[in-house]
Amino acid sequence: MAVVLPVLVLFLAVFLAGFILLVIGAINFDFSNSEIPPGVNQPAKLRIIHIILICTAVVGKILENIGICTQVSFVRYMQGRRTLRKDPKLLIKDLWFEKVPVRIYQPKAPSASQRRGVMFFHGGGWIFGSLETHEELCRFLARESESVVVSVGYRLAPEHKYPAAYEDCLNATLHFLQHLQHYGVDPARVTVCGDSAGGNLAAAVSQTLAGSSDLPRLRAQILIYPGLQALDFNLPSYQQNRGVPLLFRERAAFYMLQYLNGNAAKLEEVLEGSHIPVDVKLKYRKWVSPDKIPEEFKVRGYKPRVLLDCTTEVYETVKRFCEPNLCPLLAEDSVVHQLPESFILTCEYDVLRDDGLLYKKRLEDNGVPVTWYHLEDGFHGIINSFNSDWFSFPAGK
Repeated sequence: MAVVLPVLVLFLAVFLAGFILLVIGAINFDFSNSEIPPGVNQPAKLRIIHIILICTAVVGKILENIGICTQVSFVRYMQGRRTLRKDPKLLIKDLWFEKVPVRIYQPKAPSASQRRGVMFFHGGGWIFGSLETHEELCRFLARESESVVVSVGYRLAPEHKYPAAYEDCLNATLHFLQHLQHYGVDPARVTVCGDSAGGNLAAAVSQTLAGSSDLPRLRAQILIYPGLQALDFNLPSYQQNRGVPLLFRERAAFYMLQYLNGNAAKLEEVLEGSHIPVDVKLKYRKWVSPDKIPEEFKVRGYKPRVLLDCTTEVYETVKRFCEPNLCPLLAEDSVVHQLPESFILTCEYDVLRDDGLLYKKRLEDNGVPVTWYHLEDGFHGIINSFNSDWFSFPAGK
């Protein structure tokens, strides 16, 4: 015992010192690399959340370096560590739609008519996120709208590259549409919904189903700060919010490359815009261009960029960025005009803001009714903390 106690004290001292150094390092990284705009409500709280995320990523990297687990798996584990009590108003089941895991939330109270149905695809950059990370949000949606909500646990990158996530979301939606009567859902009131990467998946699924004649037509698509293109990471919002937590410009491109290729090779070329040939950029410039962004969104530090060409070798690795199932903003007008009524949420301090603005214009130009809600003090990921006690923000609610 006389030997064990000093060793234990020494271990605790080393652990505490390491923890303090980790936090100090995270704080220094946050202040050096991030920018909290003055328009953000409760900026100190956002900074603290960002520091916690940095600490989690650093610990994950340490564990990866010593061979315990990968950084990605550690971050996923920490994100999913939440225990919620049973919900007295909901019946919650874990099922499989074909080979895709889903979690269904059904109101317990009897209904005089068939209910709405919501297919929900979680965010997380196609790498993170799970049924658990968005559990509270899905419960809230089911309770407040008295809807049957189906949350989809699609396969994640980098283990499963594009189009795995898209195919899982599509197949789960097809299964649900073919079995609506089993869940008491009105065929005329089914929507697809998603945040961030989930908004990308919702838009892609909605486009795929737009021309289907043998299935119920989707009632609406709900896109919460979606990422919809990978041609231009220098649009005004990407420049203005490049260092705003919780999604940096560099990370947005990193996630898209991980989803596409399972690695982030050619990240620098993607960021500078030398990953797509000029002739291809000009082809899509009618849809993806700073010229299509309203002038009031360009006043905050935007500088136009010249078009850069790329090598054949670089383009070969990312040419699937031009596929609408990966980048829905590039779908043809013949598809877009068939889309259902749409709701788009954008945040002022979000690199993905202009993706939403450009898609809003495309939908409106094609006669699709759009409800647009813009959070003037919002930032990327704000909805995830809508009901997290101290970590919540008014705009998220």
